[in-house]
Amino acid sequence: MNTIKSISAFHKLLSLPEPKHPMVSIINLYESIFIEDKVWDGFVSKHYCVALKRNAKGKIKYGQQHYDYDKGVLSFTAPNQVQYLDLKTMDCENTGYLLVFHEDFLLKHPLAKTISSYGFFSYAVNEALHLSEDEENDLLEIMYKIDKECQHIDHHTQEIILSQIELLLNYSKRFYERQFITRKSGSHQLLAKFESFLNDYFNKHSSEKGLLTVHQIAEAMNLSPNYLSDLLRVHTGQNTQQHIHEKLISKAKEKLSMTELSVSEIAYELGFEHSQSFSTLFKKKTNMSPLEFRQSFN
Repeated sequence: MNTIKSISAFHKLLSLPEPKHPMVSIINLYESIFIEDKVWDGFVSKHYCVALKRNAKGKIKYGQQHYDYDKGVLSFTAPNQVQYLDLKTMDCENTGYLLVFHEDFLLKHPLAKTISSYGFFSYAVNEALHLSEDEENDLLEIMYKIDKECQHIDHHTQEIILSQIELLLNYSKRFYERQFITRKSGSHQLLAKFESFLNDYFNKHSSEKGLLTVHQIAEAMNLSPNYLSDLLRVHTGQNTQQHIHEKLISKAKEKLSMTELSVSEIAYELGFEHSQSFSTLFKKKTNMSPLEFRQSFN
């Protein structure tokens, strides 16, 4: 599976110059030219993306469903979820803006803990949101402010940009609740249930339960472990164990950057019996030890 790891790499795929900020960007679709690359045949990225599109044409597949732009202009995708883009259906007259921000940009900010509560990033939502002209202008104004802030980077930049992103997400939450456009069926209900189980497990004292296993989560969902892993692999490109590790590392980064807990205490809170096992997994997944990661924020 192809991975788009950086904002810079994403800019190159859209024939754009280097981003003004390494972790966040506002992309003008009218100025973008999608280069022909096999990456579009199936990829995951390390970014959140909020797309506000006008005259949208082109088939975008998120999980195993196509995103429906016929009834709306605003859509959301999350990191580490499989996407497909059919360049043959793309129109050079597409207009609009993309807000993209790296998952690590949220670290040390309260939004790192709350972003999973915005349900429109889930696979369960496959229909773009319709906006009135006033609603669209409200979101565009926020995007313009983010773009302006990216032009000068100082120790206030992250806080200002994330405050604007949080405001945009709260507006979007209001719009989704008004429109009731979540269409849940079949495997997408299971994917949403799986995401919810992972979030609940790691948010509610996983230290008392130990390390989450494939068998535990499959049993809770009334599925066989093999069926669950096969389902996840087809829809996301990763099996159950890989998803568990992704969530573990995400929560570990959050705790390392936002708390004063020792590495051993964090390992225990995540369900590890031995802190060395946690450190080994963390370094394998991030190429840094937990302490090296923490020091990178100090």
